[in-house]
Amino acid sequence: MDSIEQFKENQKQAWKSFASLEMFTSLGAPALVRFASVASGAKVLDVGCGTGVVAIHAATKGARVTGVDLTPELIEHAKANTEIAGVSLEWRVGDAEALPFADGSFDVVLSQFGHMFAPRPEVAVAEMLRVLRPGGVVAFSTWPPELFTGRFFALNGRYAPPPPPGIAPPTQWGDPNVVRARLGEGVRDVRFDRSSIMLPAVSARHVRPFMEANMGPLARLVKMLASEPEKLAAFRRDIDALVEEYFEDNRLRQDFLMSRATKLG
Repeated sequence: MDSIEQFKENQKQAWKSFASLEMFTSLGAPALVRFASVASGAKVLDVGCGTGVVAIHAATKGARVTGVDLTPELIEHAKANTEIAGVSLEWRVGDAEALPFADGSFDVVLSQFGHMFAPRPEVAVAEMLRVLRPGGVVAFSTWPPELFTGRFFALNGRYAPPPPPGIAPPTQWGDPNVVRARLGEGVRDVRFDRSSIMLPAVSARHVRPFMEANMGPLARLVKMLASEPEKLAAFRRDIDALVEEYFEDNRLRQDFLMSRATKLG
C-alpha cells in the first residue's frame, strides 16, 4: 500500500466514529443547501457526505440526492438517518478522488467539510467538476485557517506526526484565494459567504473532553501522546486556551466559509 492509500485508510479509521457529531454539523447543512440554490428535482451529489446531514436536507427540499463517502460505517449510519427522515436517497461508498459516476451526472455537487480531507486537492476538485454537468453548480463548506477549527487543526498538526509528502492541509480550502486557484478556468461566477455553527457546552473546559471522546482523529492523537504525559498535558492546555477564545454564553463558535461556482458549458 502506497503512502496515499495508507493515508486514506487511516482517514477511514479515524472518522468512522464521527456520527455523534452530526447534531452539530447538521446545523450548517441548510446554509450550504440555500447557498447552492438547490431546487426541487435537481440531481445532487454530496461528496464526503458523512452521516448524510447535507444530503438528507437537500432531499427534504425535493432534490434527487446521492451521497458518497469513503467510510462504510458513516454510509450505514446515513442509511439509518434516511429511514428516520422518511426521504429517498442513494448512498455509495466511494473516494472523492475517484468518484464512481459518469461525466456530467449531476446538476449540483456539494461537500460540507468533506472533500477538504482528500489528500490531493487537484484530484478531488477535478473529480467534482467532472461529474458536474455544464452550467451546474459546485458548492462546499470549509474551515478557514485563521478561525477556530482551522487553528485547531493546525494545533493538532504541531503535536501529530507529519503527514506523508504531497498531502495538502485541509484548511487551505478555507482560503478564498486558494479556492479560486483550485477551481481554475473551468468555472465562472465564483462566490463566497460565511456562516457559523454553535457547539453548546456546560463550560469552556467541557469542550475538549467532549471532542476527545467523539472526534476520531483527536482521540487517536491523544492515545498516541499517552506515553508522553508532559507533551499530552501541554497539548490539552493549548486546546483549552484556544477554546476560551471562541467560547461565550456556553457556546463554542465555529465559523466556516462557503464557496460556490458554476461550471462552464
